[in-house]
Amino acid sequence: MLICQPISSKDFELYYDLRWRILRKPWNQPKGSEKDELEDKSIHAMVCNEDRTCLPARQVPIGIGRAHFNSDEEAQIRYMAVEEEWQGKGIGKMILSYLEGKIKEKGAKVIILNARDIAVKFYEKNGYEIVKEAHTLFDAIPHYRMRKVF
Repeated sequence: MLICQPISSKDFELYYDLRWRILRKPWNQPKGSEKDELEDKSIHAMVCNEDRTCLPARQVPIGIGRAHFNSDEEAQIRYMAVEEEWQGKGIGKMILSYLEGKIKEKGAKVIILNARDIAVKFYEKNGYEIVKEAHTLFDAIPHYRMRKVF
């Protein structure tokens, strides 16, 4: 597996398509709902299958994630998504570790995230703790605020 940051417009097209298909389409959300106002200020990561390279014209992401800073000391991870056939094979951990490394390099001391209820155990295995219940997305997906302190 190869991990990289999307660079070209084609990279981002594939990156956002995966994000939409996994995190928004199942709840009948429109294209565009997978983005927010922090995209240009964020750290983006994607994992490509081993038979691909992360060269702009050839990559096919199988997992993606994003991080942004809420302050100098606090970063937030959002939009973690892995293709269904690749779930449970370490892709999420790879993305999480990559984003955590980039966050640490920039000096953050705390990472927060809002985990879907089905992802809580994954984040707990990776050192995150539940802080409180968070919002319910699309009136159907309970979330929990989680935190990891370095």
